[in-house]
Amino acid sequence: MFLKKEKKIVEVLTLPREDRRTLSNVPDPENIRTTADRRGIKTDEGDGGEKDADYLNRLRLLSLRYVADFDVLLVSEGHKKKSGIKGKAVDISSTGLLVALDPAIDRFKAGDKLNIRFNIPPGTMPEGFELAVNTHAIAVRQFTREHDGTEKLMLAFEFVKPLTEYFQRKRWGYSVYTASGLLFFAVCFIMLMRAESIIYFKYDFILYLYSLTAAAFLLTRYLFGALYRDVRINPDYSPGVTIIIPCFNEEQWIHRTILSCVNQDYPVDKLEVIVVDDRSTDNSVARIQQVIAMVHNEAERFATKERLKMHVLAENGGKRVALVKGVEMAKHDLVVFVDSDSFLDPTAIKHLVQPFQDPRMGGVAGRTDVENKYTNSVTKLQTVRYYIAFRIMKAAESWFDSVTCLSGPLSCYRKELILKHKEAWLTQKFLGQPATFGDDRSMTNFILRTHRTAYQDAAICSTIVPSDMNVFLKQQMRWKRSWLRESLRAGLFIWRKEPFMALFFYIGLVVPIAAPVIVLYNLFYVPIVHQVFPGTFLMGLLMMALLMSLAHLLFRKSKLWIFGLVFCIFYELVLLWQMPVAWVTFWKSTWGTRETPQDIEARNKKEARKRKNKNRIGLPF
Repeated sequence: MFLKKEKKIVEVLTLPREDRRTLSNVPDPENIRTTADRRGIKTDEGDGGEKDADYLNRLRLLSLRYVADFDVLLVSEGHKKKSGIKGKAVDISSTGLLVALDPAIDRFKAGDKLNIRFNIPPGTMPEGFELAVNTHAIAVRQFTREHDGTEKLMLAFEFVKPLTEYFQRKRWGYSVYTASGLLFFAVCFIMLMRAESIIYFKYDFILYLYSLTAAAFLLTRYLFGALYRDVRINPDYSPGVTIIIPCFNEEQWIHRTILSCVNQDYPVDKLEVIVVDDRSTDNSVARIQQVIAMVHNEAERFATKERLKMHVLAENGGKRVALVKGVEMAKHDLVVFVDSDSFLDPTAIKHLVQPFQDPRMGGVAGRTDVENKYTNSVTKLQTVRYYIAFRIMKAAESWFDSVTCLSGPLSCYRKELILKHKEAWLTQKFLGQPATFGDDRSMTNFILRTHRTAYQDAAICSTIVPSDMNVFLKQQMRWKRSWLRESLRAGLFIWRKEPFMALFFYIGLVVPIAAPVIVLYNLFYVPIVHQVFPGTFLMGLLMMALLMSLAHLLFRKSKLWIFGLVFCIFYELVLLWQMPVAWVTFWKSTWGTRETPQDIEARNKKEARKRKNKNRIGLPF
């Protein structure tokens, strides 16, 4: 059954259990806190101590607890499997589970070892954990408290083996082996098909040249993406960083964004956060003020009054104006741009700044995951696409220090470079129209002319993606227009970069532009004129789709891998045909999804045309 268009979509989000400390990840300037996390694991115990960033990050990930609401079956040792007690999960982590039971149940006590079975619903824990569990756990404590309006007996369990180890043996290991084997098969099959293209070169030179070029482009992206490695954390390198959050009508998510930016595992005296509101017309300003006041009240010893501030623009100027204002206010040499519906991992900034140890590095992008991935099919499609776009495509470009888009949700620049190019960025026009979107690609082009750009996979943020198909399609059209515009700009200087990177940049420009023509030729012209079923072409598309899906399965070990195949089909049927429209409209400056001055102007013109047409129809002949 189709939902009514006006019905509000409820976003499905993974909700971490709130910590009693507002800034639980911020290094303690007074050394009052002596543990790496609230569960009491010491930072000065073996395995590297506090200087081993990877060790501390593993501890943090194991201790993260998430709000849960699913059935749990508890079976005592020696009892039949079907004679267990049913409870309701309250929260869960990789190492333990809190279960709510009826107060009348007095069968269990601390120290009991139980068989525990449950299914983790999608969205409860991070991607890859949506699996069935049948393991052993030890009851560590019990207490009573109110839950869902009634008094409940709470039983806290510690798993005998962490879920990460349990899944590695039960399913994740199989996923890796299966994905690796099928990826090898898909690559070999694609190469075999392209060898066939060489044989048929003489029959259609242009078509088979395109086929070989497209396959080579894609396979090399996966090759260099596989070879990519992060710049590891240097514990002695912590440059000053200013995070700038531009906000326009984002009252629903802005509080999470601000808290995630302030709550960073980064030296207190080296990090500040500036929120710049672009004259929001909703309740964003009040929400920002509320969050800032809360942080100031609860975390005064972390100098938040000096490090967290807000600025409201005098008039709506657009995202670029808001970002530039934040840069002008910044006191540190590195500036980080974070979208107002994106949420940073606590170690994101620490990882993001590491490539700047190279003085030639001008900008760095972090990885963006989908936060609302389990909302519906639209967000699931984007989940696989986002991950491959960052972990494979940007990682491949980073191999050559030439990432062509430092994406808006999380990117870092040298402040001096932003200020150097601010006037050209603010006043940028294309074919006489102001460039109001594609801010990230545009600034990347300015930086890439003279400096290196990179990608850090461990610098992670998650973002809210469109869950409504209409909004998603408008976003994709806007992205294609900005990609065309900025790719033409980049084409004027990218040849000065590493030759192999430059070659594949130009190939990556031609292949998508020509794709609609190639698809029409293979799926319609050849079957109709030559009466040949396009089996080879369809098989090639299937293999390319398998590369995306299997790469996602290999890295994420998630059931969502199948949506890589679905996305490729959707792209061929729908998104591909936006490209011809973008060819002839890529100078447009309307967003289509927010009220920019250009959108208001376009709407007024459209309404004026409608009134004119109505008047014309009403005129007597």
